[in-house]
Amino acid sequence: MKSISKAAIAVMALLLVSGMAFAAGNMVVYSPNSDGEIQGILNYFGDKYGVKISLQSMGTGEVLSKLNAEKGNPQADVMFGGVNMGVYNTNKDIFQVYVAKGNASLPAGYQNSTGFFTNYLLSGSNLLVNTDLEKSLGITINGYDDLLNPALKGKIASADPVSSSSAWAQLCNILLVKGGYESPQAWTYVEALIKQLNGKLTSGSSAVYKGVYQGEYAVGLTYEDPSVALLADGAKNVRVVYPKEGAVWLPAASAIVAGAKNLDNAKLFMDFLVSDECQKIVAGLTNRPVNTKIANTNKFLLPFAQIKLAFEDIAYTAAHKKDIQKKWSEAWAKLN
Repeated sequence: MKSISKAAIAVMALLLVSGMAFAAGNMVVYSPNSDGEIQGILNYFGDKYGVKISLQSMGTGEVLSKLNAEKGNPQADVMFGGVNMGVYNTNKDIFQVYVAKGNASLPAGYQNSTGFFTNYLLSGSNLLVNTDLEKSLGITINGYDDLLNPALKGKIASADPVSSSSAWAQLCNILLVKGGYESPQAWTYVEALIKQLNGKLTSGSSAVYKGVYQGEYAVGLTYEDPSVALLADGAKNVRVVYPKEGAVWLPAASAIVAGAKNLDNAKLFMDFLVSDECQKIVAGLTNRPVNTKIANTNKFLLPFAQIKLAFEDIAYTAAHKKDIQKKWSEAWAKLN
């Protein structure tokens, strides 16, 4: 066996003292996340630690279906994004227990309280408006009430709250600000909105903002990350609207897949997500850091001080997710 040179030993010692971490090998990731998060966070992590990332991008519902189908022989190591309390409550057996190093540095409300998933950014619900179509229709869209304008019938993009995490977040946001999750008034609004959708639901979350940008729809019920990304990329025909009735921000999370074959790298990724380094990266992207001590640096993000904020009862919506989704599905079936 060849001996290691003194110089090599010295270099390794220096790196260890400096706190530099090493990794290698592979990590298989299933993710519903946008290109900004994939490139800015996931690919950055892979480059930083020398981990080869194998990514499969799909909607949240597809990820969960695939993970459940593979339970006997898991093919993924990490679900990057799309995890929340509701997802966890109904899919506990597909995730692995792990609390990231640095979890205690997050605000108490955003720490890993279940032991299973790691919050890493805040995702907000908003409307995305095609300004050309808005102008041609002679209307102004500032909130949910405006979506009931007859001129918008068939021109509103929404995914299915049963299969899309962003559409589910929108439904909860609407119910909250229109009177409450069980309020007849709120559900009356939901039924009126369903009529406005005119029998059309998009194939997934990405089809909502893409459809608005491409002029297929005048307005979409979507979320902040891809909406702001369009502005950052120079789009001139869309604007982001935070509903005047109130907008909710929720922590987005990732989790390790139970039986992950590349467990060490998966754990390292969770650690990275809550690190100051990653949180500063998030601050420059089109989302907001879950570590609220770190300020946003993206000029296209409207400050919270200029937005009417609403605060979801996360425990309630998680516990009643199936009931709320069933009520939505029944209303959709009745009206279509």
